[in-house]
Amino acid sequence: MKKVISLLMVLLLTLSAGIPAYALGNQSRAVIAADLTDEQIEQVYNAFGLRRGSVVELRVTNQEERQYLDGYVDSALIGTRSISSVYVEMLPSGSGMDVTTSNITWCSPEMYLSALATVGITDAKIIVASPYEVSGTAALTGVYKAYEDMTGKKLDDLAKLISTQELTITGDLASEIGSMDSTGIVNDLKLMLDETKQMSDQELRQTILDIAGEYNVKLSDKQISQLIGLCRSLEKLDTEALRYNVEYVQGTLNKVSGAKMAKTGFLGTVGVVIESVSSFFERIGRFLGL
Repeated sequence: MKKVISLLMVLLLTLSAGIPAYALGNQSRAVIAADLTDEQIEQVYNAFGLRRGSVVELRVTNQEERQYLDGYVDSALIGTRSISSVYVEMLPSGSGMDVTTSNITWCSPEMYLSALATVGITDAKIIVASPYEVSGTAALTGVYKAYEDMTGKKLDDLAKLISTQELTITGDLASEIGSMDSTGIVNDLKLMLDETKQMSDQELRQTILDIAGEYNVKLSDKQISQLIGLCRSLEKLDTEALRYNVEYVQGTLNKVSGAKMAKTGFLGTVGVVIESVSSFFERIGRFLGL
């Protein structure tokens, strides 16, 4: 018993000392944009709060980014160089999402969170960073790459494409009505895909208008058509699994919505982690083999 208590104390002291998660055995990756200079890479690692070499590093190219972005994102937003980099740390089931951005101007943390739920990533710490301001549309590619490398599991290609489609449509909406309302509308639609499958486009159009009305926003014909197209794409996925993922991250989105957002220095953060005390001690128990 004394040995167990001693081990618990050591673990708690280790956690409170702020030792990076990778040192405790959690899986993590830094996916660095291929077109950054060494100086810019150091800036990105500073945004991650890490020292280069302390985490497994992967590279992502503009060509890799374009395989998901072409046809969904304006080429001006994609650019010809890979700039956005990401740090991804997979968390135990039940931990929730912690999404942070630095120098990302078009994609908000809640937009990434929602799109990643579509592809099935719901428990992770993610930092999206750039040495200077960029749209951030290509960052999902880096997250996909990190996830597949860490888990050895290939994400569904269709889900990755639709997740990217969702991010870009939500981004277009956000520029007009704000990121929280745009994310809210998209997630409301994701929760009723079994119903939308049975609707004609005209019926779906009216449903979208009704949902938008609940958010007190007006949508253009183009925006409604984009949302109809997104619904039809989402309907091709496992709608039950998608509904579960959306409901799972809804609490995080609500907390983000209610949080005061602030930007200080190089790193502007909107991060929310859902972790209960019980799950924390369950993790300790698993660590000790109890």
